[in-house]
Amino acid sequence: MTCSKAPALGDPAAALALLSRLPVRADHARGAAASWAWPFAGLILGALAAATGQLALRAGLPAPMAAGAVLAAGIVITGAMHEDGLADSADGLWGGWTPARRLEIMKDSRIGAYGVLALIVVLGLRWLALAALLQGAGAFAAIAAIGAISRLPMVWIAGLCPPARPSGMAAMTGAPGLVQVALATVLTLAAALLLLGSGGLLALSGAGLAAFWLARLALRRIGGQTGDILGASQQLAEIAGLSVLVALGTS
Repeated sequence: MTCSKAPALGDPAAALALLSRLPVRADHARGAAASWAWPFAGLILGALAAATGQLALRAGLPAPMAAGAVLAAGIVITGAMHEDGLADSADGLWGGWTPARRLEIMKDSRIGAYGVLALIVVLGLRWLALAALLQGAGAFAAIAAIGAISRLPMVWIAGLCPPARPSGMAAMTGAPGLVQVALATVLTLAAALLLLGSGGLLALSGAGLAAFWLARLALRRIGGQTGDILGASQQLAEIAGLSVLVALGTS
């Protein structure tokens, strides 16, 4: 069901409470109504992870080790919820022969070969991209911006793709309405342009293409989206956005 609630001032706190382990007091009943603030929450989470990387650099650690600190900080702050979604999505989308079986695999807490390989590849690519960015002066802004950019596709997919199962996180949270999708898009565009200039638009385009591919795959294989698919979209969007910035030589 598409959300009809209007945005509220407490939505950024609700978004942080949903997408992180930060001790934020919020109205958890807001659900999809607060989805317009998911990119804002991503901006805060990205900035916290970027600050960890900057502290590591100031402590004299080389860029590759500082990149590891950024990854570790992000995983701790979010409780690895997006990484978990990626692993479950990889196992389910490629590990079953029918939509029902794929959804069953995705719900299983155990991790399979596809999930392990997906995590290895994705974490490796993120680490390499972050290490490259941390060698430049604009790393903090780039990492913070990608935090916002990578959460926007979650709003798009949740708003445009139906839930694949009647229960679960996606169904319980609800579908963002047009107001939420539009507001999230405008805010993310503003943050991308302010922090990265024209490179932000290219990074957002890359993130959008990665999420579009995943959304189409999910529609074909399980008939819609789940909370795991949303988490996986964040991971793929982050890789795509970081890769664009590295290719552009953002510093």
